[in-house]
Amino acid sequence: MELEVRHLRALCAIADAGSLHKAARQLGVSQPSLTTQLRRIERALDGELFLRERTGCRPTPFGRTVLGRARPLVDGMAALVAEARAMACGPRLRLGSTASRALPGWLRRLHRRWPDTETSLVVDGSPNALLRMVASGQLDVAFVHEVEGSPLRVPTGLEVRVLMEREPQFVSMSLDHPAAARPVVELRDLAEDRWTVDPSVDGEWDGLRRVFAVAGVDPPVLHADYHTATSLIVSGEAVAPCQPTSGPRTDMAIRPLAGDPLAVRLLLATRPGEHAEAYEDLRAAYREAALSAPPYRAWLRRHESPLLVAS
Repeated sequence: MELEVRHLRALCAIADAGSLHKAARQLGVSQPSLTTQLRRIERALDGELFLRERTGCRPTPFGRTVLGRARPLVDGMAALVAEARAMACGPRLRLGSTASRALPGWLRRLHRRWPDTETSLVVDGSPNALLRMVASGQLDVAFVHEVEGSPLRVPTGLEVRVLMEREPQFVSMSLDHPAAARPVVELRDLAEDRWTVDPSVDGEWDGLRRVFAVAGVDPPVLHADYHTATSLIVSGEAVAPCQPTSGPRTDMAIRPLAGDPLAVRLLLATRPGEHAEAYEDLRAAYREAALSAPPYRAWLRRHESPLLVAS
């Protein structure tokens, strides 16, 4: 078998995801198909690239060497394709973001600033994947979050601007949950609840687990995607961390956690010296989203946040 860029891309996806299951989902293929492809690549290279363990996959020393040569080739091909398309299509702004209530306001401001520029948006649960896409030229800008205690792997050469140094994560629960009657919720009051978290989002499960350990609680945890989690919360089957800009909703209560034990840092990544205006528009859009969420607005006032002062 002759190695192609798609094979190298698969190896990088496995290494980044840490498991064949997650990598297959990112690549849009079945896990058995990716496993077969990996075996064929290993036969072609005459060496084992990954150690298969109960908790996932990790590169062998030989695998690390191959990945070190593969990544520049994959990134270079992605950059070539992205730049060629950009030249063919005229002015374009390619945005990436993790989920955020600030996105509609950000897009509206960017369209107003550059009405003749075609704007595209990629929403991904993996901040690390979005950062790699900026580094490889597939995206121009990425708005990402970094879970406290789980640093992102920022590729060399990117410029990162901090939007919020520490955004508290609130908790969402059903309207009839006993804790919903209080303006601020103690973590220990939710110790008997089932919690739900999406394990595919970089750092979120690790961050939540650290908070539980510090608080000395060990609640049951359900792993679910965002849409499934919403149904579980509304029906009273689970509670979950959520962005403070969430809401207001008529079917769910959103409350701050006492002491703000869970937090993220909000970042905008670009190539050096590019798209400073996108940062200013994002800051204005985030402020608009924050002030439209009553629990977060109250939190910002209690903490005398500079976000309350319009720029």
